[in-house]
Amino acid sequence: MVDIAKTIGPTHVNMEGATHRPWPTDTHQPATDHPNSCWAINLGRVDYNEAWKLQSDLVAARLNRSADRDIILFIEHPAVFTLGRRGGRDYLRVGESFLEQVGIPIIQAERGGYITYHGPGQLVVYPIVDLEGRRLGVAEFVEALEEIMLLTVRSWGLNAQRNSKNAGIWMGNRKMGSIGIALRKGISFHGLALNVNVDLTPFSWIQPCGLEGVSMTSVQQELGEEIPPDVIINTVKKNFQSVLKLDLNDISHSDLQQQLLNRKMPDPVKPVLA
Repeated sequence: MVDIAKTIGPTHVNMEGATHRPWPTDTHQPATDHPNSCWAINLGRVDYNEAWKLQSDLVAARLNRSADRDIILFIEHPAVFTLGRRGGRDYLRVGESFLEQVGIPIIQAERGGYITYHGPGQLVVYPIVDLEGRRLGVAEFVEALEEIMLLTVRSWGLNAQRNSKNAGIWMGNRKMGSIGIALRKGISFHGLALNVNVDLTPFSWIQPCGLEGVSMTSVQQELGEEIPPDVIINTVKKNFQSVLKLDLNDISHSDLQQQLLNRKMPDPVKPVLA
């Protein structure tokens, strides 16, 4: 078991994970009518704020049971720096005026942790999972996300490892994959970010995740070749199924909307794609 430092408010988990906290046994009705079935949606490139709104709507849908199963979003973001609940502006190595010039915004996020970067070529996965209904502890979930990333990059012969002090996956002191989650009444959102073919330059403009002496790496940098996005997504899906014992079913965003409307969701999920 990874020893992961945490800061848990009423509903949020630190980016670097958490220790196990037992769920109450008498206050929660599982929001999972289909225990192992899970929808998987590949949204392509989506603005960070739009993706956050979609996650929030889907968490609400899981809680009011208009979504009768867990949902995993596969996304790529335009270039953006996000701040976790521990802050992070102090870890900028460049001025905010410089970031304005290069057109990269800074956005406050609900997840735990410090500052990080998202951009094209990085796979971001947001699992909207009923942890409480599955009786899955937060630390177990964080370790499962790490395992999914480890199995994925090892498919290309990369011997990435866990770090005993910090969540994510690592090649020595080079971080390849990050984890930042939040909880709302036992439903997870936010998730993992795996550096696949991403330009690593913007990471040099921050102290990633608030960590000293850490550099970032990517699958492409370690292999010396680019990995097709659909290949990496399919590998991650396979590993979600094997690690979390989920039966992933691909669904389009429009079909998801229709599913939720059919179940009379009070506030239908709005499209994030044109």
